[in-house]
Amino acid sequence: MRFEILGPTSVLDEDGAPVALGGPRVRALLTLLALNAGRVVGAGQLVDDLYGPHPPDGVANALQSQVSRLRRALGRDLVEFHPAGYRLVADPHDVDARRFELLALDGRRALAAGDAGRAAALLGEALELWRGAPLADAPHAVSAAAGLEELRLAAVEDRLQADLALGRHRDLVAELRRLTAAHPLRERLRAQLMRALYGSGRQAEALAVYDEARRLLDRELGIEPGAELAAAHLAVLRADPSLAPQITPQITLPTTAPTILPTTVPTILPTAVPTAAPNPAPIQPPVPPSLPGPGGPAGAPRGGFKQGLRAQLTSFVGRAEELAQVGARLRDSRLVTLIGPGGAGKTRLAQEAAAQEPGDVCFVPLAHVAGAAGVPGAVLVALDIRDALLPAPQRAAVGPVTRLLTALAERDLLLVLDNCEHLVAAVAELADALLASCPGLRVLTTSREALGITGESILPVSPLRLPPPEPDDPLAYAAVRLFADRAAAVRPGFAVDAGNTADVVRICRALDGLPLAIELAAARLRTLSVADVAARLDDRFRLLTRGSRTALPRHQTLRAVVAWSWDLLDDAEQRLAARLSVFVGGATPEAAERVCGLPEEVLFSLAEKSLVEHVGGRYRMLDTIRAFCAERLAESGGTAAIRDAHTAYYLDLVLTADPLLRTAEQLTWLARLDQESDDLEAAMRWTTTSGQPETGLRLLAHSACYWWMRGHRGVIAGLAAALLARIGDACPAGMEEEYVMCLLVTAWTGVADDVVRERLAEVRELLPITHLPERVEFLMMMRSMFTGPPGDLEEIYHELQAHTEGLPPWQRALSYSGAGFVLQILGRVEESLAAFRRALAAFRAIGERWGAVLVLSGLGELASREGDYAASYALSDEALTLARELDARAEMAEALCRRGDALLGMGEPLGGRADYEEAAELARRVGSMDMLAWAHLGMAEVALIGGERDAALSLLAQARAECPDDWYSTEDIRNRIDEALGRAVSER
Repeated sequence: MRFEILGPTSVLDEDGAPVALGGPRVRALLTLLALNAGRVVGAGQLVDDLYGPHPPDGVANALQSQVSRLRRALGRDLVEFHPAGYRLVADPHDVDARRFELLALDGRRALAAGDAGRAAALLGEALELWRGAPLADAPHAVSAAAGLEELRLAAVEDRLQADLALGRHRDLVAELRRLTAAHPLRERLRAQLMRALYGSGRQAEALAVYDEARRLLDRELGIEPGAELAAAHLAVLRADPSLAPQITPQITLPTTAPTILPTTVPTILPTAVPTAAPNPAPIQPPVPPSLPGPGGPAGAPRGGFKQGLRAQLTSFVGRAEELAQVGARLRDSRLVTLIGPGGAGKTRLAQEAAAQEPGDVCFVPLAHVAGAAGVPGAVLVALDIRDALLPAPQRAAVGPVTRLLTALAERDLLLVLDNCEHLVAAVAELADALLASCPGLRVLTTSREALGITGESILPVSPLRLPPPEPDDPLAYAAVRLFADRAAAVRPGFAVDAGNTADVVRICRALDGLPLAIELAAARLRTLSVADVAARLDDRFRLLTRGSRTALPRHQTLRAVVAWSWDLLDDAEQRLAARLSVFVGGATPEAAERVCGLPEEVLFSLAEKSLVEHVGGRYRMLDTIRAFCAERLAESGGTAAIRDAHTAYYLDLVLTADPLLRTAEQLTWLARLDQESDDLEAAMRWTTTSGQPETGLRLLAHSACYWWMRGHRGVIAGLAAALLARIGDACPAGMEEEYVMCLLVTAWTGVADDVVRERLAEVRELLPITHLPERVEFLMMMRSMFTGPPGDLEEIYHELQAHTEGLPPWQRALSYSGAGFVLQILGRVEESLAAFRRALAAFRAIGERWGAVLVLSGLGELASREGDYAASYALSDEALTLARELDARAEMAEALCRRGDALLGMGEPLGGRADYEEAAELARRVGSMDMLAWAHLGMAEVALIGGERDAALSLLAQARAECPDDWYSTEDIRNRIDEALGRAVSER
């Protein structure tokens, strides 16, 4: 399809037939989307340009209705919804406005290259695309329409220049008279009219045009004619030969009878003016002494004149990709905004990008500008445009914006507006006006908030890339390289090495990779060691207070960096920012609204102002910003209330999620809780700190299944122990199941001491083995795993048989599995096999992968005991596949150990060792001591097979120390370790 918006909006299909669009609102919507074809247009911007200053009630629904109508007209695939707005899926080259811009640009380039004929053809083709007023069906898109009108007028001027170069002076006079009357202040048109008149033999009229223009500029603006108009005047006075037209006979080859051509061509020039040489060059205005010429003054930066750009005193580290992105954006867009939190390095990135620009640049610092009225004046000062020294009393005052529009109307320039966040509205208004009227202008802004105007290309500037806690190559990460560079500047000889890597990484991670914060930390190495700086980061705002004396005040301390952003927030935004600090791992809009008590629109506003970042559907604060906001929350006295609300939210979440973790929705809810795990931990810590043991028990009990499946056992066991210490010796009334689960979780560390033994004994007393959980379903699994069945296995088997069929689906499947393990111990192999298969079918029926892994492990063990190692291998491999789907690392380690055992039985010790080594690494990561012991046992058995008895004894001793003594489920591993030790000793 082709889209036409340079006039009344229309759409043509592939055959050139018009497409019916519908009413005016639909046409207006299409106009706005086509203007930005291929790019997302924000819903807010669409509303503004569709409905103007008075949108209807329910404007969101009204916009959606128009989108639906447009989709019906064009097809659903052509109008896409995005979280930020809507996008017309079309090649920008299929939109006449974009084709016009490209043709006009090619024409201007051809003109600059001296190919006037090609330039005239291209510019004529571009102007023929216009069918009337641009964006005629979007009457509220005033600034965008004005910008297109300005581009059209610039293209007309370029086409006139090409025609003048081709000697068409006489043909252009009437057109130029009309244009100068319509645009009396455009000096280029005046200069072109002077040239057309002079080339037509009307020198006096050409000089009169200049005199009229000079008086008009003085009267209206209080300025003198610009360089181009002054140069044209001087050329006419001097009768410069370059002003003369090229006189070429116009010969048309006949298609029918020949035409008699004149034998001579009369001259139309005054006798004092010689005939022009072929292909006269366009006028090159003289350059005033105060301005740089085309190549810039001696010593000017390469590629153009750079005003306001300072030479940098430090190296530019870690932003090569972002620098390339800025350059690409500036080639594609006329307005680019770098947004990001304070201290992210936006200003430095803008300076480096400006320095690489091939043309003229003006850098305008706005940090010191106090109010909106001062923005145009700051730009005038940066451009070195001064007020008249002796203003005439009768001269009308000219506003700064008008002066800027006049000065930049015909200039190719990159204007960099730095630190705009406190002046966003004023900068947006000025940038919009300048871009609409100055086609050669591009604007690059830096801000913590986007300007929010049509055509703006937003480029987020994120903190530097951070290393993991234990990187192989720390200097591969930009944050570390920046710290090393700045540290070496204050402490000569400093280098990141094995002795300080951990502290350097901790510093960079704690400071979120913010360049300014890292530089402040490196500066402290004048008086502190790296270890001292790392150790003091808990009080980062007190530590990082010694920035450059010449920096802006808000860049001299870390607190000042964040305080500047805080002070720009309104009351609602400050309240939400403070309350949002209770979230450790970020929040969804729904969670933030419920916990913080403010509508989600305030959260979105914080994201727009770079106080929070939006990543994967969640809104999170950098740790530095969160620490500052937590201080503000504490000062308000609201910490306890908001933390209570945070804890209540996460209790509701786990109550919802826990039963679904054992259904077909397992993967979805595991992923959801993965995102929330940091805040779950924080909520549990708060219940202990604030003395809310009942709430803490419920949180722990209903999240235990998640923690177990994910293998996060050591940290959670510590939280459970702290909670029990707060509760004391007595179980809260009516919370026996929750209390028992907490007791069991304390044993997850695998450390067998008297406290753990006492707790496991207490479990057996509090809940009999026949107890069927009513509230904490996962307790059914945990209790049997840690305490085991009672002595009479036959009795427990019959007990299971009696109650199984009445249980809920997951407990019923687990009971079948329990029966399989009991029958296996009793030696009833065929019955055990049948029970396991029944359990596997039951788990598969409810879509529960973790239970299926449990059963496949039991089947694998049964096959191994029967000597069918091939079957054991296949079952273990299937279990490993499911465990990987779950990302359940402890279960992955178990499946690898069992598969390694099968490989040993099949006579493949090398394959077995590979499985054991992978299992050991996985178990070590999640703190699964039983699986770590099994992996080391397997490695020892491989060593024994290879005759490496000393290595085997060392591994067996390690395995014995790691294996939990009081877990029922590890009894087989302990027995195997003892048996292998006996063999190793006897073979010595």
